[in-house]
Amino acid sequence: MLIETNDRILFTGDSITDCGRDRQKPESLGFGYAALAAAHLQARLASPELKIFNRGISGNRAGDLLNRFDADLLALQPTVVSILIGINDTWRRYDNNDPTDAKTFEQNYRLLLEKIKMNLKARIVLLEPFLLHVPADRYAWREDLNPKIDVTRKLAIEFGAELLPLDGLFAQAATLAPAAYWAEDGVHPSAAGHALIAETWLENAGLA
Repeated sequence: MLIETNDRILFTGDSITDCGRDRQKPESLGFGYAALAAAHLQARLASPELKIFNRGISGNRAGDLLNRFDADLLALQPTVVSILIGINDTWRRYDNNDPTDAKTFEQNYRLLLEKIKMNLKARIVLLEPFLLHVPADRYAWREDLNPKIDVTRKLAIEFGAELLPLDGLFAQAATLAPAAYWAEDGVHPSAAGHALIAETWLENAGLA
């Protein structure tokens, strides 16, 4: 994936992407990986025509991204769409008895990607959902999350999207420092965890 100086890049997903962005300011990028990647892109490309947006919303699932396609994706007309979604499709099963099975997750995600292909012709980057095993009860989530990671990988192939294998990358990172160093609750990245995602995104764009 090559980023052009006049691209319109959209980062979307759940709380990991949202990361404290100001909803009252459309230009707000939050404080996470999206902001880190954007700052690097803006510095390297030094182009006023480069536009970068963050529309992550805490708690969202794949179905929520599909439902807000018109309001976010269609309205912004991005040329690059970066999506990180899936952990809440698992988490709600364990904290709210509100599961999303892998089949429904795939249906919602596929419909979203079909809409992007049909209406935007944008380049797509899929960041697979990830999980570190802290606290210990997170081990049990693997039964639900792993099929959703497989779906994300399958859809990346099917739609010709770039895939960032974050689950494996965080597992590798946890061999260098304890898992809680990267994400204290196993899900939400620390500053170091967000930097790891941003660096991976930029490497994929040939800009790290």
